[in-house]
Amino acid sequence: METPGNLYCVSAPSGTGKSSLVKALLELDSHLAVSISHTTRAPRGQELDGREYWFVAESEFRAMAGRGDFFEWAQVHGNLYGTSRSAIESRLQRGEDVVLEIDWQGALQIKQHFAHAVLIFILPPSWDELRQRLMRRGEDGPEVIEQRMANARKEVAQARHFDFVIINSLFETALFDLKTVVHSQRLKYAAQMRNRSQVFAALDLI
Repeated sequence: METPGNLYCVSAPSGTGKSSLVKALLELDSHLAVSISHTTRAPRGQELDGREYWFVAESEFRAMAGRGDFFEWAQVHGNLYGTSRSAIESRLQRGEDVVLEIDWQGALQIKQHFAHAVLIFILPPSWDELRQRLMRRGEDGPEVIEQRMANARKEVAQARHFDFVIINSLFETALFDLKTVVHSQRLKYAAQMRNRSQVFAALDLI
């Protein structure tokens, strides 16, 4: 499905810094909108319904999935996550750039619907650092952290299927890399012709 807007799917193991990077990117780029996923998990900390996620009951989630309301949905760490079809399609058709925080399974499913979707995987600098970040976060006990580490090894193995890989060893550097990926898509010929049509017309390119 071809659309005027760009779709960026950002995936990473828990604790890698994906959400912080996407939040910082959105604060710097006013032309980028976030697509909010639905989930059956409970809110964490200061999370709000409609900001980080749409928090719904499992029965409601499964009803939405049955109606085909999601592009994709998957079970991650025992909870269900889904991506709204209408929310993404309408924004992309209006020419907006959309960023989606999503697990690797969902990202690969999105790629089947949007061949031009840009898949970005965030890696930790090492397994030890990932463990330390999960511990510093203070949200999970030792058993949960070990489960997240086991899941992370499976998730990292999928990075080879992504278009871009960013290693988050230093936050500022990783953010710069993420901005670079987004900006590079806007410099492609089709995007420039669409957004700078007057220049292209003056140069007899259209």
